[in-house]
Amino acid sequence: MTGQDSVGQRIKAVRRQRGFSQAQLAHPELSDSYVSLIESGKRTPTPAVLELLAEKLGCSLTYLVNGVTAEQMEEIELGLSYAKLALDNGEVAEAHTRYSELLNGGGLASLPHQRQNAEYGLALATEACGDLERAIDLLNGLRRNASAEMTPERHIEVAIALTRCYREHGDLTQAVQTAEDILGGAVRPIWTEGLIELGTALLAAYAERGDLLRAHQFGAELLAAAELVDTPRALVLALWAEAIIAVETGRFSEAITLADRALAIYSENGTPYGVAKLRYDYAHIRLIAQPSDAATCRDMLTRVEVALQESSANATDKMMCAQHLARAELMLGNIEQADRHIRSVLNMSDDMPKDLRAEAHLLAGEVMAELGRHEEAVRELSAVSRLLEDAPPTRQTAHLWLTAAQVLERIDEPKRGADAYRRALACVDL
Repeated sequence: MTGQDSVGQRIKAVRRQRGFSQAQLAHPELSDSYVSLIESGKRTPTPAVLELLAEKLGCSLTYLVNGVTAEQMEEIELGLSYAKLALDNGEVAEAHTRYSELLNGGGLASLPHQRQNAEYGLALATEACGDLERAIDLLNGLRRNASAEMTPERHIEVAIALTRCYREHGDLTQAVQTAEDILGGAVRPIWTEGLIELGTALLAAYAERGDLLRAHQFGAELLAAAELVDTPRALVLALWAEAIIAVETGRFSEAITLADRALAIYSENGTPYGVAKLRYDYAHIRLIAQPSDAATCRDMLTRVEVALQESSANATDKMMCAQHLARAELMLGNIEQADRHIRSVLNMSDDMPKDLRAEAHLLAGEVMAELGRHEEAVRELSAVSRLLEDAPPTRQTAHLWLTAAQVLERIDEPKRGADAYRRALACVDL
């Protein structure tokens, strides 16, 4: 709500527009002196009184409270819905533009809830566009300026996004601290779906900084908590996070068991689009954990690719599915098929974040090396080097440099390979 004097002024203005006296507006429920005190800002009307006055004046309650007409509110809510839809569909530049326009238009100044939604949406869109520093600034600003107005659920959502952004930016200390500020301590908070998701973000940060023992211990605790929450989403989140940690720690058989269970639960409770996304991630884990199953994974990914094409899947999902298909074909020795898929990936990668583009060009370099196309392999690996030049020194960055070094060795580029090895070691402080 804006200042009470503004509320009183709006009541006074509408009353005069309607040709009512204070006594006429007050009768019979209120006294004219009470209406006078409200209009002068000397009394704070209760929600019930405001609703009564809005009805008598023939205007919306929203207008009396915030100075926004019903038509303006409808337009704002529609704008927020379109922006969120664009973000959910992976149209991140469109979402960023829509949220920015809503915030810059001035219409949200007296609407703290809607403004908070727009600021949070803009932070997510900014992250999706790859500008992690700006996303972190926006999320911290939201915590600083709107903390008192945020629901507990929104506090957790912001913490999840911040943990993720810090991790992707390479600031693993801040990533862990952000999540542990809520989840840490000898006594855990009462677990909810939101806290389970925050826990999975913390697990990813542990794994990224190489604290695999802590990740393994906390993953078991998180899975037990998800069993207590006992909702499909909580279970899938915890099972999937623990499957990834199992892969990282070399427990491949356990990883497959956990991923199988997560996929089974989500297949019964998720949307077709969500199930398709989980299936291509499942195939990716299985390719790592059980390379001998590459043919099965390839067939699964082929079906997922068709499902994504027939759905409203965003470009990122289609690109990642095609990339996993290229990897599966490469593992099977079907190099021409791998080449076809990786070219499809590269055609979709221009507007993707740098890390995804680096992974795509790295796989393309591997495929070109297998095809004996030396110059093209060098070109793809040079693109990887450019994209990783300013990348944060994470375990994932180290892995990309290491793989690039190994491919450069195979194509007889020792100098470039040695440089890539040095960069991989620098990412892990060696």
